[in-house]
Amino acid sequence: MNNALDTAVIGQEDDTDLREDTRYLGRLLGDTLREQEGDEIFELVEQIRQTAIQFRRGRDADAQRVLDDMLHGLDHDRAVVVIRAFALFSLLSNIVEDLHRNRQRRAARMAEPGRPEAGSVTAALEHVIRSGVGREALKDFFSGALVSPVLTAHPTEVQRRSILECQREINRLLIQRDRMHFTPEEAADNEESLRREVLVLWQTRLLRTVRLTVKDEIENGLAYYRSTFLREVPRVYGAIEAVLGSREDLADIDVPPFLVPGSWIGGDRDGNPFVTAEVMLHAARQHSIMAMNYYLETVQQLFGRMSLSNLLVAPPPELEALAEKSPDTSDFHLHEPYRRAFAQIYARLAASATALGHPTPLHRPLGEREPYAGADEFIADLDVVIASLEHQGSRRIARGAVGELRRAVDVFGFHLCPLDLRQHSGIHEATVAELFAVSAGRPGYAELDEATKIQWLLDELATARPLRSPYVRYSDEAKGELEIFAAAAEIHSRYGERALQNYIISKADSASDMLEVALLLKDVGLLKPGESPEVAVNIVPLFETIDDLRACARIMDAILSLPLYRKLVDSRGGIQEVMLGYSDSNKDGGYLTANWELYKAEVELVRVFARHGVTLRFFHGRGGTIGRGGGPSHLAILAQPPGTVNGRIRLTEQGEIIASKYADPEIGRYNLETLVSATMEATLLERPGADAEVDGFHEVMEELSRHALKAYRGLVYETPGFETFFWQATPVGEMGELYLGSRPASRKKSTRIEDLRAIPWVFSWSLARIMLPGWYGFGSAVSAFIANHGTDGLLRLQRMHRDWPLLQSLLSNMDMVLAKTDMGVASRYADLVQDGQLHERVFGRIHAEWKLTIRHLLAITGQPGLLASNPSLARSIRQRFPYIDPLNHLQVSLLQRYRGGETEGKVKRGILISINGIAAGLRNSG
Repeated sequence: MNNALDTAVIGQEDDTDLREDTRYLGRLLGDTLREQEGDEIFELVEQIRQTAIQFRRGRDADAQRVLDDMLHGLDHDRAVVVIRAFALFSLLSNIVEDLHRNRQRRAARMAEPGRPEAGSVTAALEHVIRSGVGREALKDFFSGALVSPVLTAHPTEVQRRSILECQREINRLLIQRDRMHFTPEEAADNEESLRREVLVLWQTRLLRTVRLTVKDEIENGLAYYRSTFLREVPRVYGAIEAVLGSREDLADIDVPPFLVPGSWIGGDRDGNPFVTAEVMLHAARQHSIMAMNYYLETVQQLFGRMSLSNLLVAPPPELEALAEKSPDTSDFHLHEPYRRAFAQIYARLAASATALGHPTPLHRPLGEREPYAGADEFIADLDVVIASLEHQGSRRIARGAVGELRRAVDVFGFHLCPLDLRQHSGIHEATVAELFAVSAGRPGYAELDEATKIQWLLDELATARPLRSPYVRYSDEAKGELEIFAAAAEIHSRYGERALQNYIISKADSASDMLEVALLLKDVGLLKPGESPEVAVNIVPLFETIDDLRACARIMDAILSLPLYRKLVDSRGGIQEVMLGYSDSNKDGGYLTANWELYKAEVELVRVFARHGVTLRFFHGRGGTIGRGGGPSHLAILAQPPGTVNGRIRLTEQGEIIASKYADPEIGRYNLETLVSATMEATLLERPGADAEVDGFHEVMEELSRHALKAYRGLVYETPGFETFFWQATPVGEMGELYLGSRPASRKKSTRIEDLRAIPWVFSWSLARIMLPGWYGFGSAVSAFIANHGTDGLLRLQRMHRDWPLLQSLLSNMDMVLAKTDMGVASRYADLVQDGQLHERVFGRIHAEWKLTIRHLLAITGQPGLLASNPSLARSIRQRFPYIDPLNHLQVSLLQRYRGGETEGKVKRGILISINGIAAGLRNSG
């Protein structure tokens, strides 16, 4: 589970305020329900709630039967209302829980004001310095570091943007209530505002009526830049500079822009035919508009506030010279050079926005000026202002809004964020084959062996002529791909190279896959051939399946052995990025094997890159759930193999995890800081378990992985009828009508597990409360290991868990997943399977493996129960279950009706709202 705060929770805390806030919002929702739906419905929902609580607390043996009778007896109309009520309570509970976590953190800081917060960059940097890391090591770290969370548009965010906006406003009002001392009138106004927002929430559709377009997803992603990144990222840098500046020997260390949020929303074409060249250009333009509007707004505010008079303090000549160019000729501002300087900056910035084709700024400049040639010129003007302020003893002002703006421009430029491109290797091969056949008269490329393919590609890359001809008609697929590459060149020309830096190749399984992209880049001028060839974009292979992970070191050895490609890498600073896919590897081989193969792949890649003298940077394609590589990012980074972080890491942020991490600015900053802190610690500090290979941990994991893979594939891919069980025992078929995202759920129109994307695969198991991708196979693996090694086997596993970050991370994540499972609820979903023998055969194995997995997990960790080491999370899940249970029971009931022929709109609507509510209650989906 990725909570909004993505690190270990704060021990045993008083949750009185949490309970009070939960009851308070519950009362407001109840009052709204009574007002809108009447007393009878209110009493029904309240009776269901109380019965569900009694059942969970074990106080009433008949509660389960009573709950079943109440829920199954509901007609369609009442079922939908009940589902909406419990779904909205889950949403409100999320708000309260996030507020409480912030409250905990604030209380901890206030209790020890001189002690930096655990997980913050201040704490990490001070720890690093105390550990003896010297000036040169810190300089090297910051000069080469890159920490980049990359937002992706995956169909796991079930909430509409309108719902998220309501949640943000309720959160804002609760923060006021929590932190301000109200008069009675102010308290009444605050409560009335909260009631108003809850009413808006009740009267707002939870479901989308149409599927999201890619442009919608782009706008949704930009909301997090507006709310969090543009303001909070500069403050993370400010915290780092404050620590360095407090020490005389470190004060002059330069901190370049290394924390850089990215996006591939609008650039990810793998399996999404709706991402076109036009959409990609739209994404880049909207990115730029967002950045420029923020700068214009901030400069306008500074113009209004920077009233410093040169009659009181004389600024240096450079500032006066900038002010003299100003279009502000007002006599009132004659002696206010900073105000006039910002009028000049605003005029040039507005002209820059116009030159980029942006809409007219809200505030017109006081006069026309030349646009900035780029962000560097804008920064130069801000540097004049900052230097002047420092010169006249106003460093405190310089480090405020002006300094934060300067850092924002340094990070976000005129482009906002790097847009990643991604496409499947098979599409590249087909496009290149068509170019060879149609343009060069050389058919049959796709049928060539790998060595001959490489030679064809190298020969073509050595020439200056383009392969594409304007006089040839290409297939629609090839035409679309060629337009994408042309659009990439246009983005570089208009917004600069930082606007588009990475091209990711899905299902990369050969060196030719990478050279094909190089050839397509050359055709649009993004690769310059010659004696010293240069490429303007990083070519990034993505290794996804178990077989791909096992082959990736060999593939990278082959490509880095090619002199031409090695020169291309050198032109990118000697850095080669490799992306590792967590989702497909998990669906392919199960949780334990996927994570172990990922770990081994990283170790082997480090060896290969060291031999070639190339710097390796990993891009981790992690999903939101444990079954797709999710979990606390801080712990995951620290669990990486030694030598694999080295100050550089990119990782995806997907689905509902984006909202939980970054919708709230305070939580967003904390999560950004944990990424930086973990990267710093993993790079600069010695970590326990670094010598795990010597201690034989790798051998143990290899044996466990073999057993786990056999158990997982034996169930999922080798059990007759498993595919039928999956489609009948989960809502995977109905999920397709939820309009979650622009991307199709399956690669092909089939029900084969192999063709289903990892996201709906994981999401559907989550809804059925089985969570199979996050744990299945571990119990069988440990049983087989102990059978082979006796009692010593368990002792070895316990020592591994004590000493090795990898196993600590794996079992911690599994602990979270298992705590969310419920085999009683899951059995209701299994009852949907029409073949009774298939039901018993498959669900019996799942249930037995579940019990075995929990038993071994507790034995290895030494915990008395699930989440015993994380009481805050245990409490959260325990409190949520009574509100999720009715949603699950009603969903099963409605699925029975729907599949039995009752296909009227209200039945389907109830199913889809229940999907929404369960995902909100579990705080993850896929």
